[in-house]
Amino acid sequence: MISFSKRLLVVWLTLASLTLAYLWIDHSHRSPRPSVAATVTAIAIALIKVRIIFREFMEVRGAPAPLCRLTDAWVALIAACLLGSYFAGMALR
Repeated sequence: MISFSKRLLVVWLTLASLTLAYLWIDHSHRSPRPSVAATVTAIAIALIKVRIIFREFMEVRGAPAPLCRLTDAWVALIAACLLGSYFAGMALR
């Protein structure tokens, strides 16, 4: 029998709405030039989704505090690398 979890439903709806928000941003920006706001927003949405997936689907929510902090630090490191690479590339262009 399949059990119903309200928490899982809320998490799934949140992830789906973040995906739809990204698609709306992507669809509304139809310019040959890249948009800094659209790119930064897309990266932010992806990082938020990664953190939610870590917490809810990889069971980090109930893990010891050091593991929670480590996964948050990983998300922050990836954010710094992605945004740093993007802005460095823009500065070199």
